[in-house]
Amino acid sequence: MAGGRRRKQHFSRIHAFSCGKASFKGEHSLIGGPGFSRVVYCNDPERLEAGLLNYGGNYVRSTKYTLTTFFPKSLFEQFRRVANFYFLVCAILSFTPLSPYSAVSNVLPLVVVIGATMGKEAVEDWRRKKQDIEVNNRKVKVHQGDGVFEHTKWRDLKVGDIVKVEKDEFFPADLILLSSSYEEAICYVETMNLDGETNLKLKQALEATSSLHEDSSFQDFKAVIRCEDPNANLYSFIGNLELGEEQSPLSPQQLLLRDTKLRNTDYIFGAVIFTGHDTKSIQNSTEPPSKRSKIEKRMDKIVYFLFAVLVVLSIIGSIFFGIATREDLENGRMTRWYLRPDETTIYYNPKKATVAAILQFLTALMLYSYLIPISLYVSIEIVKVLQSIFINQDLHMYYEEADKPARARTSNLNEELGQVDTILSDKTGTLTCNSMEFIKCSIAGTSYGHGITEVERALAWRKGSPLAQEVTEVEGQVEEFKEEKPSIKGFNFVDERIMNGNWLNEPRADVIQKFLRLLAICHTAIPEVEEETGRISYEAESPDEAAFVVAARELGFEFYERTQTSISFYELDPVSRKKVERSYKLLNILEFSSSRKRMSVIVRNEEGKLLLLCKGADSVMFERLAKNGQEFAEQTKEHIDEYADAGLRTLVLAYREIDEDEYVEFNEQFTEAKNLVSADREEMIEEVAEKIEKDLILLGATAVEDKLQNGVPECIDKLAQAGIKIWVLTGDKMETAINIGFACSLLRQGMKQIVINSETPENKALEKAGDKTAAAVAFKASVLRQIAEGKQWLTSSNENSEALALIFDGKSLTYALDDDVKDLFLELAIGCASVICCRSSPKQKALVTRLVKTKTGSTTLAIGDGANDVGMLQEADIGVGISGVEGMQAVMSSDIAIAQFRFLERLLLVHGHWCYRRISSMFPLLYQEGIQNVLFSWLRILAWAFNGVLSATIIFFFCITAMQHQAFRKGGEVVGLEILGATMYTCVVWVVNCQMALSITYFTYIQHLFIWGGILLWYIFLMAYGAMDPNISTTAYQVFIEACAPAGSYWLLTLLVLISSLLPYFAYSAIQIRFFPSYHQMIQWIRSDGQADDPEYCHMVRQRSLRPTTVGYTARFEEKSKSSKERAGVH
Repeated sequence: MAGGRRRKQHFSRIHAFSCGKASFKGEHSLIGGPGFSRVVYCNDPERLEAGLLNYGGNYVRSTKYTLTTFFPKSLFEQFRRVANFYFLVCAILSFTPLSPYSAVSNVLPLVVVIGATMGKEAVEDWRRKKQDIEVNNRKVKVHQGDGVFEHTKWRDLKVGDIVKVEKDEFFPADLILLSSSYEEAICYVETMNLDGETNLKLKQALEATSSLHEDSSFQDFKAVIRCEDPNANLYSFIGNLELGEEQSPLSPQQLLLRDTKLRNTDYIFGAVIFTGHDTKSIQNSTEPPSKRSKIEKRMDKIVYFLFAVLVVLSIIGSIFFGIATREDLENGRMTRWYLRPDETTIYYNPKKATVAAILQFLTALMLYSYLIPISLYVSIEIVKVLQSIFINQDLHMYYEEADKPARARTSNLNEELGQVDTILSDKTGTLTCNSMEFIKCSIAGTSYGHGITEVERALAWRKGSPLAQEVTEVEGQVEEFKEEKPSIKGFNFVDERIMNGNWLNEPRADVIQKFLRLLAICHTAIPEVEEETGRISYEAESPDEAAFVVAARELGFEFYERTQTSISFYELDPVSRKKVERSYKLLNILEFSSSRKRMSVIVRNEEGKLLLLCKGADSVMFERLAKNGQEFAEQTKEHIDEYADAGLRTLVLAYREIDEDEYVEFNEQFTEAKNLVSADREEMIEEVAEKIEKDLILLGATAVEDKLQNGVPECIDKLAQAGIKIWVLTGDKMETAINIGFACSLLRQGMKQIVINSETPENKALEKAGDKTAAAVAFKASVLRQIAEGKQWLTSSNENSEALALIFDGKSLTYALDDDVKDLFLELAIGCASVICCRSSPKQKALVTRLVKTKTGSTTLAIGDGANDVGMLQEADIGVGISGVEGMQAVMSSDIAIAQFRFLERLLLVHGHWCYRRISSMFPLLYQEGIQNVLFSWLRILAWAFNGVLSATIIFFFCITAMQHQAFRKGGEVVGLEILGATMYTCVVWVVNCQMALSITYFTYIQHLFIWGGILLWYIFLMAYGAMDPNISTTAYQVFIEACAPAGSYWLLTLLVLISSLLPYFAYSAIQIRFFPSYHQMIQWIRSDGQADDPEYCHMVRQRSLRPTTVGYTARFEEKSKSSKERAGVH
């Protein structure tokens, strides 16, 4: 079938590569030196020399703990909490006579808290372990000798093994490509799992090994590879292969990385060079970190403060105790005779008062331990578990199509969700669906296509937009059409003017025919015919290329066959109006590259005419148009701007006829450039192509939607309104990332873009010269210069209140993350409204995340769905994994897993903000209180501490004053310690619970149950404990039933103390809400006054937003409105 057909093709005849042609560059002379010492004995991993090298195995581990390290590491994690450490010391001391209470009462709570937390850690790590087991037990075919390949587990692979990987399988280790099912020894590789790019990469084996197509070919195969040592650089590789007497240089063109996938190729043979933790993908990963929330860290500081208070109290108490103890016995006279200081232990010995004071100090440390709230930690752990249950059971975050609910994989960081300042997001699979859809086009100056993009839909439903009605009508028409015709992947185009052959009736049918022909011919896709249905599908290097070919097919130009020299398709003949077969001779393919930003094919049609068909970015295509080829240029540019505003990716289509002499001269130069073996090869090919890609005639432009996940623009808009900054870190090309930036409203037309790019002519020249040191210095200087220019733009934009976008490429990012540059980079990035980092390696993503987290001190959240995002997720304060199509590596390394990016809105603005207030679903701006941490600031903490001290003072002195000399029982007895203590604690229970009730803004049955139930439980406890045997209940025996309950003064005093303690808190709250309201309190007034629908009042409240909204479709809409008003004012 298709596989057999593909193997017969000779791609070097039409592509800009030539089989096995490579050159030894200056850097290959480094092989054998420091950093380039690896030696691989291919097909002979068991030989003595290989054993002496002692390279690691292919087993990988992503768990935080091992069986041997779990207890020591986990205990260390628990006792990093200062309170836990304090109670450990107290637990140890409780077994000594110093303890004022039994050991059990101290040890048991600590064991329960530590045990529960360690159990939770064990469960979470076991999930990671199960994923490791699944990956390590995958199987691949390995050469066992005599040309026989057998399935072997990944974990058993060794350096030097020859493996056979089949179509759609992942590569089990880093391999050198030896041969493939194609005669040219090429293969297509999907690197989406590593760098996020959806387009396929073309790899090619060396000519020396390209003939090894059969299993039996490896029976006597022996070779030696010498190459660089393991490193994290995904885009470079230096080595050579020795086969017999012949040496051939190796480059990234032959390197197949672990966790990438073989596509569009039946099989490949490869030699294992890096295994396990030496592979580049694992080198790019980081150790699973131990994460603690900022509130938990601040609680540690609070505990330090309380511990200092405790120590001071203990020191003061022990000093007075020592003085009093020393004076107990003077000249044989006993001051406190009832303590018998003449016959006592060392703890009360007047003759050793200093020692007694020191021992009293230790006792006091334990006695006053109620100042250190271990119960608070227990309460917080319970609350966190309950919050996790709320997240897990939230139906609004349940993705029904894939049956995937949200999962809080750790409960340690729930409160951090309410304080996120910066989101660092992957692109492919996170913001997008990994699919492209042909949705609109401009042909001969006329725009076709009625489809509505996500961005247009979001803009239309923006409150007050006049587009809403129009969008509703268009969507209705589109839905009617879709009901009549089944949906087709990659094609979301609706326009009856050119569908179903109606293009023949259009005024410029000739241009439409050329446009659709170009779509059917100018590509590198491979057709595959389904045997059962006969339907043709396409395997393309990128999703957008597949979308173009599908669009051509659906509009009547069906590409169905490619041979080594021809391309065939069906089209509707304008004269006969019947489907006819066309076959064009395929002469050359001038491939797309990031520097060229276009691709072309040269073909000969059936009339013998030579045609150059070209498609590319508008920035490079319009300048290549002939003077007589710009008939529709102005209209096309207007349409391209409209498409860009709608978040679409655009390409311009043009063509020209070539005369024979020009082509012969071009082909000679092109063939010569292809066969070069120097470092100038790529540049020479581009120069030759440049000469013929000129004087083009414009046909039109395409617009495809890099399909965003549902609800992404709305989600980003809400997050932006909440004051959260959003950065995109992607392995994709700059053009792709910028397009997505427009699609999800992180970028907009008119927004100034600061582009930091390493691809300058000067840098390229230095790189070509081969002087790596000089090139590195020049690259760094260029990055510093561009950052300095960016900061000047930033200064001027701040004066004009303009929003800026910063766009960085991967190579520039390498230098921007240097110690002496990263502060400048961060200063520029923080000042910009949007930040997009392109061509970022997994390690760079993690380093950028670490930089933002450590230097700003703000809470960061990273979100991604692939293995390339793992380092970023682990480095951020909170890692959110998307359980999408790229496997489960990101989910297994995340703190929280969700199925769609849009659920992030609810996760942060509802669940996150519930840590602060429970009404943020109405106003995203409320979330900014969490970003600024205004509800857990030191001022607020000290205010609550003061409130506690004030309440305690009122309770103590009221109770003492009221009961000290007052007759309490019928017999006239005054109160003792047991009645005074019970009364005081009753007042404490009432005051604490009522203050909680006053601070709550929204009551549910849970609050009622715990507040009033807690008070009731105190009385039940007093009765139950007092009813126990006096040996157990001691001073509490029958204290409530016999003493407190019958006494009216007990109840009256409780009421008086309660009112007196609540009055200062109530007065402060009333004044603060009335005259100094916080943001959430203003929202409450809006709701209670019924002004939620008053736009003017709401806008006034919004002006108090802590951070202006600069990205999202709200900002885009406001910018458009502002521009419209300015234009109206001019006219």
